[in-house]
Amino acid sequence: MHLFGIWLASAALVFASATDEFVAAAKVRHGAVGEKAARFLVEHMSAADKESLSAEFLTNNLDLAFEARERFPWAKAVPEAIFLNDVLPYAVFDEPRDAWRADFLEKATPLVKDATTATEAVQALNQGFFKRINTHYHTGRKRTNQSPKESMAQGKATCTGLSILLVDACRAVGIPARAVGTPMWSNGRGNHTWVEIWDGDWHFTGADEYDAAGLDRGWFTGDAAKADANRAEHAIYATSWKRDGLAFPMVWAPGSTAVAGVNVTGRYAAATLAKHELGIRFFEGEERRALKGRLLSKDGAVVAEFETKAGTADLNDMPQMSVKPGERYRLSFEVEGKWRQTAEFTATAETETRDLRAANLEPMGIGAGL
Repeated sequence: MHLFGIWLASAALVFASATDEFVAAAKVRHGAVGEKAARFLVEHMSAADKESLSAEFLTNNLDLAFEARERFPWAKAVPEAIFLNDVLPYAVFDEPRDAWRADFLEKATPLVKDATTATEAVQALNQGFFKRINTHYHTGRKRTNQSPKESMAQGKATCTGLSILLVDACRAVGIPARAVGTPMWSNGRGNHTWVEIWDGDWHFTGADEYDAAGLDRGWFTGDAAKADANRAEHAIYATSWKRDGLAFPMVWAPGSTAVAGVNVTGRYAAATLAKHELGIRFFEGEERRALKGRLLSKDGAVVAEFETKAGTADLNDMPQMSVKPGERYRLSFEVEGKWRQTAEFTATAETETRDLRAANLEPMGIGAGL
């Protein structure tokens, strides 16, 4: 028992030495502002990080964050509180801790060299960074909360892994960034993670989902508008380094309070008219297939035209069309140059996703849907 007590005291001394060394180094290198940043980082670190991370790891991370703050024009204007909470942190969720800053700074700098604002820089990163690291959406990734190194080694990640990559790339060049997500869409279609960046205010974008039209756009906006701030499972949360009592609900770690969160549902939810949507996915084997399609009324008239998604598009990124509950419809698809259709079905009063395959299709009547 006496020896065990000595071991505990020694372990505590090693921990204290590591964090004290980090804070002291930050003060020497960056003065009072550096010391304040180091203390903030340590104060809100997870218990696991306090036990495992070295002073060298923490010091390198802080040095590079301060370098980005001085180097990029948009970074200099970031308020101190946002810099500390959304640029300085070395992690997004509970992913394994990688020393990604130097590598991402090198990779991201050429992409943002012509940008003059954080928004322009984020757009450039979202358009080019994932191509540069050759990592895109794929459900065959090994796990949800992959570190940047793990995702890049596989070349695969789903929305959470891609969001971690984009948040880290933004932080590497001094752009405040955080991950945002919901444990479950209100329509029960699943969970999702995306990214917010700060440029005078918070704006959102899907990771590896560049939109030339700008930020605050995405395939998930309709679902996000139906989020419910008063129901934890259907609310929308942003990650935070500072701990104010609320935890980010990580679906891969139910009940974990390791990552702090902020309820941001109000920024997405909107009062909308009752809208019943039909989402469409087309599969060939286990992979999705991109096909031209049409929603047909019961008399064969074309109600809407669409194209199904495949490849690196998120699994829940699909064409969605408004339908009237109780009305009869068919779906038709152009397969190998010929139009084929589903059997007639009745639209339900709930948002619905239909997963289709070639076996679900039959030849179309002459002129049907054309």
